[in-house]
Amino acid sequence: MYLKLPPPLLMLITLAAMYGVGQHWPWWHFSFWGKQGVMLLLCALGAFFGLAGVVSFAKARTTINPHKPTNASTLVTSGIYQYSRNPMYLGLVFFLLAAWLYMSVLSPIVMVILFVLYMNHFQIEPEEEMLNLKFGDDYKQYCQQVRRWC
Repeated sequence: MYLKLPPPLLMLITLAAMYGVGQHWPWWHFSFWGKQGVMLLLCALGAFFGLAGVVSFAKARTTINPHKPTNASTLVTSGIYQYSRNPMYLGLVFFLLAAWLYMSVLSPIVMVILFVLYMNHFQIEPEEEMLNLKFGDDYKQYCQQVRRWC
């Protein structure tokens, strides 16, 4: 695995970078009616996707540790995993989007995009390689049926 830091820590680092970008290179401040409601919805979605992923893994009694996908004992395809192959990472993105709305400036969205690209390359792709080796055709079929993010 290329990744050395846990994804929640990477989200916090991204959040700090978003704040820095918003403070030092603010571009296009915005506000709209109902922003707080949208932020709450994004936080609720983040919590839902993250917790649903954890619950699905717990029910299957398999590892949640993103650094050791080889320890996975079961290919989880039920629950939230019917709709997203990476609901916990998707939950982190929802939290970042809520923070972006809170900042009310366009420029930090670049950090959210970089977070997604980083996660795809350094976390998800290596995980998928390991799961493909471990679960073979079952995992390939699952990947054809369920999208990576949502």
